[in-house]
Amino acid sequence: MKIVRQRVNGVLLLNKPVGLTSNAALQKAKWLLAALKAGHTGTLDPFADGLLPLCFGEATKFSAFLLDSDKRYRATMRLGIVTATGDPEGEILAEHPVTADCAAVAATLQGFVGEIQQIPPMHSALKHQGRPLYEYARAGIEIDRPPRRVRIAALDLVECAPPRVVFDVQCSAGTYVRTLAQDIGAALGCGAHLTGLTRTAAGDFTLAGACDLATLESLSPDARHARLLPPDSLLEYLPRVCVDDNDATALRQGRAIAPIETPAGLVRLYAPAGFLGLGQADAGRIVPHRLTAA
Repeated sequence: MKIVRQRVNGVLLLNKPVGLTSNAALQKAKWLLAALKAGHTGTLDPFADGLLPLCFGEATKFSAFLLDSDKRYRATMRLGIVTATGDPEGEILAEHPVTADCAAVAATLQGFVGEIQQIPPMHSALKHQGRPLYEYARAGIEIDRPPRRVRIAALDLVECAPPRVVFDVQCSAGTYVRTLAQDIGAALGCGAHLTGLTRTAAGDFTLAGACDLATLESLSPDARHARLLPPDSLLEYLPRVCVDDNDATALRQGRAIAPIETPAGLVRLYAPAGFLGLGQADAGRIVPHRLTAA
């Protein structure tokens, strides 16, 4: 059956299954919605599942704001076994006895809360000279990676039955939970790798509001589109500013509007017709930053 692509605008909260790449999940959802333009807001490894917000149409203009937001995960870690990738997909490099008890595990977890230095894994999509690191890793080439500063806002022990440990983590964008598990294992003196990872939240979005691909496929086309959140749902933490039609026209023409009483910084703009886009407020003026299509 021929699919007629259409302009679809909004955000879909998808519960990605284990075994599927983020791009494959995106393409499936894009096909089901018959959308012209789509993108995701940060990949999940194939072995991981959970919340994968997908942006369609006008929402793709604002996807970076969710990409840069904090994420929350539930992670299952296996102590005593070190793998090449830090997850169950890599070959086993070393095995060590596990002597740490739950008190030691809990104390070690708390030592990682706050700003920490983290060396990105070789098996990642970070680029080196235009190529992702995982391509070098597959070729057996090790690339020197400088440590990066990331922030662990919370790290809570959920279950502890060594060698199996489950923890919840809230972390800044760019944090590798695989690497965090490896570093925790190293600190415990036995090594570790992740055996399971579920993203439970991204920004203000939670897994509780997500649907899986099977559910989406079972719905009618109208019901599928009803699952979409509006593009401005990505920006609800920003101040809201309402403008009249004349100011909306000026902004669309690239002109500043003034005076507007609002804190300096990015603001959400709304015209009588609805969401207009983002503006940059400064000294009582607002200049267009990123606007929706007219």
